[in-house]
Amino acid sequence: MAPMRKSLALLLAAAACAAIAQTPPKLEPLPEVPPPPPGVSDPGADDPRVMIKPQEGDRVEEYRDGGRVVMLKVTPRNGPPYYLVDTTGSGNWMRRESLDDGVRVPMWTIKTFD
Repeated sequence: MAPMRKSLALLLAAAACAAIAQTPPKLEPLPEVPPPPPGVSDPGADDPRVMIKPQEGDRVEEYRDGGRVVMLKVTPRNGPPYYLVDTTGSGNWMRRESLDDGVRVPMWTIKTFD
């Protein structure tokens, strides 16, 4: 049984060496990005924007920091308020039912010095 294990180990080692010895393919630089067509000042200006309007009776409050919306408080007509928060500034909004994140730092007195 031991000679079979040795031959299997040698076979696996040879396969690994063959995989490592392969040379990577020749890489070529990417071509330059062509300029926008004439008359188009901002290529992203024509992109569709999604706008979800609040339902009738809902109240939406914006919280801004430096002119940028960082949080929305939505108060539905028939329900508890919830918050939409952009924590990273990337436009990915996360829904939170409250602003309390639930993290509590323990503050016990371990030792006092008199």
